[in-house]
Amino acid sequence: QVQLVESGGGVVQPGGSLRLSCAATRNMFDIYSEAWYRQAPGRVRELVAAITPGDNINYADAVKGRFTIPRDIAKNTLYLHMSALKPEDTAVYFCHFHYGPHAYWGQGPQVTVSS
Repeated sequence: QVQLVESGGGVVQPGGSLRLSCAATRNMFDIYSEAWYRQAPGRVRELVAAITPGDNINYADAVKGRFTIPRDIAKNTLYLHMSALKPEDTAVYFCHFHYGPHAYWGQGPQVTVSS
C-alpha cells in the first residue's frame, strides 16, 4: 500500500502563488505516471497536470503558463507550483500516482483564491 501525503494548501489572494507537495511512501523510480487533479464545489474532478510515460507533461488549458509540475525523485515528491492564481482556481487539489495497475490518491488540501 502506498500513501501520498499532501501539504501546502491555504488561502491566497488573486495573482498570488502557492506550492503544493505530494510525498509518496514508495520510491518513484518505477512509477508509471503522476498527476494533479482538482475538484471545485459542485463540479467534477478534473485533471490539472500530469507526467505520463516518457516524461511527457500535459497541462489543462486553464492552467497552461501559470502552473508547473516539477518532481524530486530522490525525495519521492511531486510538486504543483501555481502562480497568477485566479478565484476560479479555488478547489480541493489531489495528487494521483500510478504504479503499474494500482492507483493512489492524496488526501486533497483546499486551495482558496480570494481577496
